[in-house]
Parts: sequence; structure tokens; C-alpha cells
Amino acid sequence: MDITIQPRQLQGQVKIIPSKSQAHRLLISAAFADRETILLCPHASKDIAATADCLNALGADITRTDLGYHIVPIAEVPETAVLNCCESGSTLRFLLPIVGALGVDAVFQMEGRLSQRPLSPLWEEMERMGNKLEWLGNNQLHCFGNLHSGEYRIDGGVSSQFITGLLFAASLMEGNSNIAILGKLESKNYVAMTQQAMALFGVQTENFSISGGQTYRSPGEIAVEGDWSNGAFWLVAQALGNDVQVLGLDENSAQGDRTVLPILAELKNRHMDICVADIPDLVPVLAVAASAFQGATFTGIRRLRLKESDRVASTVSMIEQLGCRAEATEDTLTVYPGILRGGIVDACNDHRIAMAAAIAATVCKEPVAIMGAHCVAKSYPGFWEEYQLLGGNYA
Repeated sequence: MDITIQPRQLQGQVKIIPSKSQAHRLLISAAFADRETILLCPHASKDIAATADCLNALGADITRTDLGYHIVPIAEVPETAVLNCCESGSTLRFLLPIVGALGVDAVFQMEGRLSQRPLSPLWEEMERMGNKLEWLGNNQLHCFGNLHSGEYRIDGGVSSQFITGLLFAASLMEGNSNIAILGKLESKNYVAMTQQAMALFGVQTENFSISGGQTYRSPGEIAVEGDWSNGAFWLVAQALGNDVQVLGLDENSAQGDRTVLPILAELKNRHMDICVADIPDLVPVLAVAASAFQGATFTGIRRLRLKESDRVASTVSMIEQLGCRAEATEDTLTVYPGILRGGIVDACNDHRIAMAAAIAATVCKEPVAIMGAHCVAKSYPGFWEEYQLLGGNYA
């Protein structure tokens, strides 16, 4: 879907959709619980649906309702399974160690760039601890064998999703395990979200030491909190002068992307150096804000090159196509202040690029055309409807 947005200010209230990050974690916890769970999650993205479908392939019975999901936990683990992760990195990286712990002979199917995103050093550590993994071609990964409990060692600088997967896996195996983080743990707030979700179901992971065989005790009904990473788009719109009220965000959330608020407050006054190692999803929309305010230099960008797009290159391209200046080195992405004019933006199949360009359009002088705008469905299927309800004009 290609669209053209006419410059226009937005006005109205936005109720933020549920956190994709928390929904993944709560679905997995509920799938291993001692009884059924009602997960209140009225909006579901393609990524969340992928996790639900994969858990069903492992023996759960998860059904979509008007309010969210009804989860009947896994009663019997299948010997074999095919898990379609679509383009969801969270689904793949969370469930790969879980499948290893359960001893399922499984084939993971992938779409888009997912098969190109790194699985090392998780791959090597799983093989060291009892699994075998092999590429089958056609974006398929075969996992078989059994993980065993013990001392896991994993580099914390590649993806926090590896640690989340190992935490879940360790809780499902007999015996005690410890996950030793080598180097700096990036995106540590996402690991804290995992520990928080597991704790809601009664499973403790203190200091990454886990006693296997703990019982996940369902709270019965639980609501997914609002998503700060998607809420950031509307908060930037607000900061740019749009009369948008943002509802449904918890300022005490464990989500690291809540730091968007103090960052925006400072961006208005000075050129900032912002380390984004823990908040990589904010970069495209913060780049838009930086171009409209005083500019910014983003550091800690290495993992941005491994997202749905090379998010460093696609962010630079977006800013330049809209009429401002940006440049990148291996370690930094710098956005200079300027006038957002408008132009043609290729979303590069990256939902965050498409949404950032849409927010930029509200202050552009000329129309903004977005190529591949449908990719927002990955995390925020109702984004364009919401944009239109707020007065956005696109065709």
C-alpha cells in the first residue's frame, strides 16, 4: 500500500494500544500455567498473533476474543511441530530455547528479513547445552534434541531476546540453571519485563538463577499495559505541536521506551547525544523530532542495522527524503536541525519508518508519500485508522 499524506495537524485523543513486548511474554507464561488465563489485549498485531499461533502448535489452545485472548495451557507437548514466526524476531528468539527445553523436534518458518537477523551466540550456546540446529533452506530452521539445566553463558550485547528465551527455557527444565551475562546487557529493561511477567505467574528468576520445574500459576485474568514504543509516535506528534492527548501509558512501567518523555523535553532546547542501545525502537521517530528541534547524535546504534530494515540507513534516507540532513558512521547517527519539507519515503518494510514519516508529515510544508505503508500491521494494525480519526489526510 502506497499512500500520500497532505500536511495537516492532528487533533484528538489516542488510547494507546497494548504493549507488544508484554503481550508476547504474558502469552508464553499463560501457555505453561496451571489453569486457563484471560489476557485483556483488545488490539493484536501480526507479531503477537505469530506467538499465539506458535504456542498453539506446541499444544496450547489460544483463541482470539473481542477482549483479547483466551488461553488454555499446554496439556501435552507434541513430539514434532511446525512454528511459523512470520517476521517476528521476538517469537523466534523466545520460542527457540523453549522448544529446546521441551525436546520438541521443530521447524521454525520465517518471512521477510527474519532469517537474516542474528541467532548467534544463542545458537552456539543451545548446541553446547544439548540441542542441534540446522538451516533447511526456504527460511526454515530445524531444532531438535534436549536442552539440559546448568550454567548458560551468553553475550548480552547482541539481543536481550536471547536472555528472555533462556529464562523461559530454564524455568521449564528440571534442575537449577544460571544465566551468566557476558559483557554489557543491552536493552536490559526488556529482560526486566520478562522477569516481571514470569513473576506475575509466580515464577522467580532472581539474579538470573532459576530453579527448574516451577509452576506457572495463572492469575486468571490479566491486562496488557499500554505500549510506550508505539505511544512514542503520538507523543512526538504532541511535541511537534499537534493537539493530541495520549491516554493509557503507565509512567511506572518497566518498558525502557518511557524515556521518550524526558528526551523530548531536552531535544526542544539543545542538540543531544542520545545512547539508544536500550531504546532502539525510538530512533526513527526521535530522528524526526531532532530534525524539527535542535538535532541529535544517536550512539549505540549497532543493533539498529539488524531490524526489519537496516534501520540506520532507512532512518537517514527518510530524513533526507523529507528535506533535512542526516549522516551515519559505524557507531553514530547524526540528525541536523532543519525544515521538514516533504517528499517520497520508502518504508523499507519497516513499520517504525512508516509511522515516523506519517508523524513528520504533520509539520511538513509539502505532501509526504510513503511507499509500503501497509507494514505498520507488524506492530500497529490500526495506525492509519487512528491517524485518520485524528484528522490526518491521506489517500
